[in-house]
Amino acid sequence: MAKSAVNRIGILTSGGDAPGMNAAIRAAVRTASGLGIECVGILRGYNGLMTGDFVKLGEEEVKGITGRGGTMLYTARSQEFMTDEGFQRAVDTCKFMGIDGLITIGGDGTFQGALKLAEAGVKVVGIPCTIDNDIGCTSYTIGFDTACNTAIEAVDKLSDTMQSHERCSVVEVMGRRSGHLALSVGIATGATITMMPEFPTDFEKDVVNRIRSARIAGRTHFTVIVAEGIEPVHDIAKRINEATGIETRVTTIGHIQRGGAPLVRDRVTASLMGNRAIMLLAAGEGGSVVVMDGDQCTDLDIKEALSMTKALDPDAYHLLSALTAGDV
Repeated sequence: MAKSAVNRIGILTSGGDAPGMNAAIRAAVRTASGLGIECVGILRGYNGLMTGDFVKLGEEEVKGITGRGGTMLYTARSQEFMTDEGFQRAVDTCKFMGIDGLITIGGDGTFQGALKLAEAGVKVVGIPCTIDNDIGCTSYTIGFDTACNTAIEAVDKLSDTMQSHERCSVVEVMGRRSGHLALSVGIATGATITMMPEFPTDFEKDVVNRIRSARIAGRTHFTVIVAEGIEPVHDIAKRINEATGIETRVTTIGHIQRGGAPLVRDRVTASLMGNRAIMLLAAGEGGSVVVMDGDQCTDLDIKEALSMTKALDPDAYHLLSALTAGDV
C-alpha cells in the first residue's frame, strides 16, 4: 500500500443538517483507518475550526451511526469565520493541530469557506450534503431523497383528512430558493398544483382555474404544494378560499424534513462520497468537491464547482405538467 500524503484529517459538518451526514463521516473514518490515517472531528463547523474544538474520530466512535439522522459533529453557521481575523484563526488552528487534510460536509456556504481554506494552502475536499438538492456541480446531494420521503408521507396523511372534509390543503415544503423538493413531492403525491420559484405562477389561471376545473371534473379535495419563499402560504390559502369558497388549510412541514434516519440512497451516496474524499486527500489532492455525475461518484475542482448552477430537471417538470393536465 502506497504511503498516504496526509497523516491527520479533520472532518466538519456545516450549515443545515441533512440525513446522511453521519454515513459520510463513518465512511471517511473507516476508509482513513484502513489507510493508517488519523481522523479528528471538528465540532460545530467552522466555529470549531477556529477554536480547536476537536474530538477523536476512530472506528469505535463511528460505530452504528450510519442510520442516525443529524450529525454527530453538530453543525452551525459562522459569520466570524468569514472575517479576516476569524479565517486566520482557523488556518492557524489547522497548523497547530497538525491537520494536513480537511473534509467539509455541507452546502454552498460550506464550500465557500472550503475554497478560502484551499486558497490559503489547506488541502480540503467538500462533500455536498443538503436536502435542497440545489448544488450545481452535482446531480444529487446527500439528504434529498430522505427529505422528499418525509414530505411525501406527511402530504399523503394530509390528503386522507382533506378527502374526508372535502378541503384544500396548502403545504409548504423546504428548498430555500429552489423547487427541487417541491417538484418531486408534487409528482409523487399527485398534487393538484405545485408552485416553484423557477416558474412564475399566474394565480388566477394556474391555481384558481385549475382547482375549479378539477372540481367540475369530480375531485372533492385538493393539494397545493408550495416551495418556501414564493409567497406566505397563509396568503395563498386565503386567496384560494376567497376565489373558490373551498375550505382551505395550511401545513408547513418545516424542519421535520431535515430529520430522521437516512434512506438507502442517502446512506449509499454518503458512503461513496466519504470514501472518495479520503482517497483524494490520501493521494495528495485537495481543493475539490466530491460529486455525483448520474450514478458515478467523481470530483471537480472547487472553483469550477462553485461556478455551476442547477436548473430543475426538465423531464420531471414536463412529467408534472402531463400528470396534472387532465384536471384542466
